[in-house]
Amino acid sequence: MDLTNATWRKASRSGENGGNCVELADVAGAVAVRDSKDPNGPILLLTSNALRTAVHTPTPHL
Repeated sequence: MDLTNATWRKASRSGENGGNCVELADVAGAVAVRDSKDPNGPILLLTSNALRTAVHTPTPHL
């Protein structure tokens, strides 16, 4: 999937100083997710429902 013209966004609470941020872009029938520090790196494609489930699923404390 060509994401050259995708419009990427990150949370408004993310600072400009780096950190652990991801960026999202709406693409044909999916949501693309990438590491904001590595914009040319791998991209994860998820359905909106899969992203919603991932965000709302608690993770165990390690």
